[in-house]
Amino acid sequence: GSSIYFTTLDDCVRQLRAAEAAGRFAKKLQTYLRPAVLVLDEVGYLPCDRAAANMVFQLISRRYERGSIILTSNKTFSEWGQVFSDEVIATAILDRLLHHCDVIAINGPSYRLKDRALSPVPAAVS
Repeated sequence: GSSIYFTTLDDCVRQLRAAEAAGRFAKKLQTYLRPAVLVLDEVGYLPCDRAAANMVFQLISRRYERGSIILTSNKTFSEWGQVFSDEVIATAILDRLLHHCDVIAINGPSYRLKDRALSPVPAAVS
């Protein structure tokens, strides 16, 4: 079987920041480079500052053409400049991601809320 690593982008950046502060950035980066498949969930849920965007770029660049990446995001590609606080970094990340990828766009109501419509909304507590 193949090795798979799942994390949110926010947690990945938090782990890389802590490793950088401890002088272990390169070693921690291996956590995300080693698996055959890396899943980064919630890309764009929280914006990245420039330092975080640089870390994400390093990760994507190092995995480029070496390992598979699955991303989930509710942001369009045109919004990634805002997500990564820098149009140039966002473009470089997207360039590497989109070169050999299949994009699966899912439109429609939230899957997490699908059962919510079936049950009554609770009354407000006063």
